[in-house]
Amino acid sequence: MSGGAFDYKQYNIREIHETIQSELERMGNPKPKEELWNDKAYYDKHPEELNWPIESDAVVNAYKTAIDLLKKAEVYTQRIDWYISGDDGEERFLRRLKEDLEALS
Repeated sequence: MSGGAFDYKQYNIREIHETIQSELERMGNPKPKEELWNDKAYYDKHPEELNWPIESDAVVNAYKTAIDLLKKAEVYTQRIDWYISGDDGEERFLRRLKEDLEALS
């Protein structure tokens, strides 16, 4: 199956939701040394900058909602891509769309 109707931009959608997921996973964790640009004296005064910030529950929930919606957008884009490109007929398109969306749950 080839698709290509959207120039494979569904993979850009995946990259976005994976990047947001990475942001969630690093919250509160220490920053790697290569991310620390100031000297020891600065970090002695600002130790909170040694770690990635922890966002509020509202921001975390917004990130999680965005991830969920982007994953769904990726599925819809992929399935419609294959339908438009003639790789899937109507019945297969609808069946695979339903299966892929259910697999996200």
